[in-house]
Amino acid sequence: MWRAVTYFIVIAILAIGAAWIADQPGEVTLTWLGREITMDIVVAIALVVAVVAGIIFFWSLVKLIMNGPQAFTDFLSVRRERSGYSALSNGMLAVGSGNVKLAAKHATQANRLLADEPLTLLLKAQTAQLQGDDAAARRIFDAMLLRSDTELLGLHGLFVEAQRAGDMELSRAYAERAVERQPDLPWAGKAVLKLQSASHDWDKVEQTLDRNQRNKLISKSEANQKRAALKVAQALEREKSDEALALKLAEDAHKLDPDLVPAAVIAGRILSGRGDIRKATRILERTWRRSPHPDIAEVYGDVRPGDSPRDRLQRVKSLAQIGASGEEGAIAVARAAIDAQAWDDARNALAPYLDNRPSQRLCILMAEIEQGDKGNTGRVREWLARGVRAPRDPQWTADGFTSATWLPTSPATGELGAFKWKVPVELIGSEREVDFVFDEPVGKVVEAEIIDEEAPKTPENLVKSDVVLVVEQISEEVEINVGK
Repeated sequence: MWRAVTYFIVIAILAIGAAWIADQPGEVTLTWLGREITMDIVVAIALVVAVVAGIIFFWSLVKLIMNGPQAFTDFLSVRRERSGYSALSNGMLAVGSGNVKLAAKHATQANRLLADEPLTLLLKAQTAQLQGDDAAARRIFDAMLLRSDTELLGLHGLFVEAQRAGDMELSRAYAERAVERQPDLPWAGKAVLKLQSASHDWDKVEQTLDRNQRNKLISKSEANQKRAALKVAQALEREKSDEALALKLAEDAHKLDPDLVPAAVIAGRILSGRGDIRKATRILERTWRRSPHPDIAEVYGDVRPGDSPRDRLQRVKSLAQIGASGEEGAIAVARAAIDAQAWDDARNALAPYLDNRPSQRLCILMAEIEQGDKGNTGRVREWLARGVRAPRDPQWTADGFTSATWLPTSPATGELGAFKWKVPVELIGSEREVDFVFDEPVGKVVEAEIIDEEAPKTPENLVKSDVVLVVEQISEEVEINVGK
């Protein structure tokens, strides 16, 4: 709108000016080469305008002739780029949809039209990966390293290829180079941390943790949890060779993450050995309140060396009353009661948890109680039979792996502090399903440790050997359908 208004204003000003000049009488006299040329002022102005317009037209014509080849070249270049970017876009879509032939066709076209375009290299590399040509993909990624604008892209591609090949050292080298190039690059920072953790390079892990937190790749709480796991890992390595340092590391880890069970266990064990009972119990109780665990109960019961089994039982009872310990507290009391041969205390501790599908640990403990209290073999086998089909107990679990003890890193990913105390997810086909013909529900045959026949016949050994005995006896006397 404003452009139209401005246009009309300019036209009006020119019209008014032309009318004013026409109303003013006057002549223009030009003397040139001995001649005088006299003309009206309006004619003179029109002549000047015509000459200027002619000069402009002539100059434009000269420029057009001079710049014609370049203009034609530019036209072809723009057309070439348009076709190249179209091929590039269609190639990316083909890669995303998994169309190998179409991706290869567009990659060839894009490479012919846009050879210097970084995305062309990426399309070629992804097409090679889609075709399963890893060697060609690595060559393209290597070529990207020679250019500053594609170096990080090449490093990421080579990192992925090294991961696929299972070459962790090469993966770490590429990730560390990417971090040097750009410290706040998320994939590189996290990858370096995992790979350094997997190789237990704790000094480098600490530096990487600091850098990742400084660059906001991980939150403060997550960084503290990983630092705590790191210090526990270092404490485990130093506990026998440098007890003082191990204690400091464990205490620092406990301050960073009070939920971390192994930190409290190591600190409690060392402190109790040094006679600092009060501090040991305070640390153990703090973690037990947050994360009840059998290892804490064991160290807590033995916090005062030389105590009788009855004294240990009373101490564990007091621990079980702290916080909502639930089943873990009952199991801890039952274990201590069995050691003290306080059979009624053991039964009473487990009683609230026996009605609704008791876990394997509860069934085994009840079998131990029956064996130690009255030697009732029938009841022992009954509890063991229930244990065969009982729900699994919590274990240290990370990425599908389970461990009897806490480990600092995941065997699958190298993630620091990945192991958590929880019931592992049961994989389909990981255990043999057993369908009993008699009035027993479908259950699972759990892995049982076979005790040497010459081993002492302690309640624990008797129970473990009876697990095998019951399964073998059922196999002989009852028809079993085993499926994988």
